[in-house]
Amino acid sequence: MGGTVHQRSVVRVGASLIVASLALTACGSRSGDDSGGDSGGSTKTAKIGVIAPLSGDLSALGLGIQHSVELAVKQANDSGAIPGWKLEVVPKDDEGKPDPGKNAATALAGDADVIGVVGTLNTSVSQQVQPVLAPKNIVQVSPANTGPGLTQGAQWQTDPKRPYPTYFRTCTTDAIQGPFAARYLYETAKITKVATIHDKKAYGQGLVGTFTEEFKKLGGTITSAQTINPDDANFQAVISAIKPSAPQAVYYGGEYPQAGPLSQQMKAAGLNVPLMGGDGIKDPKYITLAGKTATNDLSTSVGAPTDSTEAGKKFLADYKTEGYKEDSAAYGGYSYDAANSIINALKTSLKDAKDVESARQATVDALGKVAFDGVTGKVAFDQYGDSTTKVLTVYKVDAGQWATVQTKAFETK
Repeated sequence: MGGTVHQRSVVRVGASLIVASLALTACGSRSGDDSGGDSGGSTKTAKIGVIAPLSGDLSALGLGIQHSVELAVKQANDSGAIPGWKLEVVPKDDEGKPDPGKNAATALAGDADVIGVVGTLNTSVSQQVQPVLAPKNIVQVSPANTGPGLTQGAQWQTDPKRPYPTYFRTCTTDAIQGPFAARYLYETAKITKVATIHDKKAYGQGLVGTFTEEFKKLGGTITSAQTINPDDANFQAVISAIKPSAPQAVYYGGEYPQAGPLSQQMKAAGLNVPLMGGDGIKDPKYITLAGKTATNDLSTSVGAPTDSTEAGKKFLADYKTEGYKEDSAAYGGYSYDAANSIINALKTSLKDAKDVESARQATVDALGKVAFDGVTGKVAFDQYGDSTTKVLTVYKVDAGQWATVQTKAFETK
């Protein structure tokens, strides 16, 4: 989930909006040497950290991240994936806040046995974690960070530069999400006239910016471009400004606490067109706030629904078999793939390594070349550390639920 400057409303925007950095946790590591045939007692240990909100409002997401990493590590240990080595998961709670996240990263960076970290849920937390792990050459793979600047720097739109060679992510970013929505409205829904509104925050403004550029390129018209303040509750002024331009839909950049009431007030004022937003509105609370007239409103979110693929179904079944108390939640599949991307790199980097610290740079190098079929699709990284798989899903409010409309890969034209 995106948002650089502001701290996203950390209520339960949860599933969708949040950017998580994971640190991996291992649970298959009992004290006995079950490393699969290594000669007595010479098994070395490498640790994968998980940094995520394990307490507080976002803990449902964070615990899903932790357990998904634990599952990947248990399976690797059970299969003897890295001969002579046992992996262990070390979970750290960032509470969804930058300072605890930085403390978690500092603790992991100070442990000579830590080889990689899965995590952070929030972009704002990753901004504090990246500079702590990077000097120690510890790879970080996030299952949930959508802020484009984490991989391509502050000038990502005009002059992309990778800030940290140690940082990777398995989810796609807001640079893709805006254009994906524009293509759906123009090409699939055949809507040619759209009004835009954003909340002036980094996430919302970024989404509207990338949406607008793509929509115009396709031949669409932006009938009106308006803003609100994040603390607004009455949207009559902005609705009055937009209504005379007769848009066929409204694209909103921001989160559900404002988007829900905005949708409800639009319809009540006679502007009876769908509101569409990004992963910041794809939450059940949006539907509660928007009310009965929310039917046919739209949102996008990263990835395919986990239960829609064979690999996803197997992951969910394996997760259930392990009996974790908490659900794998929105970022489980991405976290499992993040852990497995590190494990794949370790097959190369730990093969002849004497210890963990000396294998860290080789792990960074190997991670950049990883390629395998994961739960969320093909797992591989581009020159910035971004996922090469750019799959997103459009959802529509139907009978009081978010229903899947279309899942597809975003192709650069």
